[in-house]
Amino acid sequence: MRAIVCESPGNLKVFEKEKPSPAPGEALLKIKHVGICGTDLHAYAGNQAFFTYPRILGHELSAEVVDINGTADHLKVGDRVIIIPYIHCGSCRACVVGKTNCCTSLKVFGVHIDGGMQEFVTYPSDLLIAAPDLSPSAMAIIEPLCIGWHAVKRAGLHPGDVVVVSGCGPIGQGIIWSAKSYGARVIACDLNEFRLEQAVKHFGADHSLLVGPDVQDQLSQITKGKMADVAFDATGIKPAMEKGIDYVGAGGQYILVGLYNGELSFHHPSLHAREISLLCSRNATRQDFEEVINAIDNHGFPLENYVTHKANFVEFSEKIQEWSDPKNQVIKAMLDL
Repeated sequence: MRAIVCESPGNLKVFEKEKPSPAPGEALLKIKHVGICGTDLHAYAGNQAFFTYPRILGHELSAEVVDINGTADHLKVGDRVIIIPYIHCGSCRACVVGKTNCCTSLKVFGVHIDGGMQEFVTYPSDLLIAAPDLSPSAMAIIEPLCIGWHAVKRAGLHPGDVVVVSGCGPIGQGIIWSAKSYGARVIACDLNEFRLEQAVKHFGADHSLLVGPDVQDQLSQITKGKMADVAFDATGIKPAMEKGIDYVGAGGQYILVGLYNGELSFHHPSLHAREISLLCSRNATRQDFEEVINAIDNHGFPLENYVTHKANFVEFSEKIQEWSDPKNQVIKAMLDL
């Protein structure tokens, strides 16, 4: 069977490997679609935290069950499934209190261990969710939507809250969509005009701000000086992450969803004077997956405006270079197997 490995930064290789067999408690899966995440692009570029090479990428996945080793009452051969890519221990403090998303020995499929950019994989049956009512391509974008959904739940939004989302890539658009489901008033911020247009036109943002020297003043005008109740960073870029806290009003929250591989610096007196809550949001839980699936079933999602680019095995090595260009009009790219 074929697989794609990132041997080193900037170096992808298609190769043949043996088809795996499921161990007890695992299912054999035929991968259908792989969503291309910022994590994958950063790994390709060589600036992804928690990463070693070589690595088979891919953690945003839709698949079909080919075989099951053992008992799995919630699955049968032929089921279309979503893969929860966060393999957790179940016994550490985080897991015991329900925060499996930040298990102390967490292994993310396609990040810490080889992932889904291969024709077949074996995977724990208890981390698979059958979703017969979703298309295979929609199933592959559930995971990134769950990242935004989890972050919004961390904020505990209320109807009418003013929310700023910095970074309108796939995670940021998911945050916007999730925040609107809570009745928030959303202001999208980005350097990319295309992504801002899409945020307003398709994902529910009420305002858009092109990032520049006067963005803070513009935000103050929109909010009549109150600034945001909650600001989310979905950029993972140091200057943007450090600046985003200035968008938060007194008593508000700043939630870091993007991940930067290094240190961040904030002016503590400014945070202290406004009693800002600084939070991080990592990954998602099974409950988030189930809630997002239900939300899409009930309210829909603009999939055709989210998945903007596609490639197959042969094209992928060339296409990922294009998708890595921040000037490209990409929101979500997808590899079709």
